[in-house]
Amino acid sequence: MARYTGPKTKIARKFGEPIFGEDKVLQRRNFPPGQHGQNRRRKTSEYGTQLREKQKAKYTYGVLERQFRNLFDKASRMKGITGEILLQLLESRLDNVVYRLGIAPTRAAARQLVLHRHIVVNGQVVNIASYQVQPGDVIGVREKSKSLEVIADTLSGFNHSKYPWIEWDEAAKAGKFLHVPAREDIPENIKEQLIVELYSKS
Repeated sequence: MARYTGPKTKIARKFGEPIFGEDKVLQRRNFPPGQHGQNRRRKTSEYGTQLREKQKAKYTYGVLERQFRNLFDKASRMKGITGEILLQLLESRLDNVVYRLGIAPTRAAARQLVLHRHIVVNGQVVNIASYQVQPGDVIGVREKSKSLEVIADTLSGFNHSKYPWIEWDEAAKAGKFLHVPAREDIPENIKEQLIVELYSKS
């Protein structure tokens, strides 16, 4: 399956949440897409609810099924609460950290910056979006990319204090990944336990 590149508002309306960021169309039309979107009152099965939550997490973080399953398997082998660890692994992806640092306006844009070699980790160019950032790593903008308009515009006025697990150095245009975020510090509205229940059946 290729990465989803269709209309983002359609997906956001499906879940009733702005999972790709601020969405003015969703604010006006907060009901499922399609001819019967406003009138649909179908009862969702337990499996359907769990599957929906997994799809929401995949779309939110821009991860494909195989990658998502691999992260879940890794989380299930680690010590702690599997669902929470899964979200922490997703938050530790390089494209997500670039997005959280305010270097890019969306995760998709962050992925593009990483793939096009505009991002450095500890001074070295890393062009793998799924790269797992470790506590203490410094993520920054490559010197010759600091003048890119998309980066300058996004960083302008960005509130870096809203994520306590990262620290931003304005002069260096770089951020430090202080520690893996606690569940209460991850703002995404994802019921990770439903994903754990779904995978436990397979």
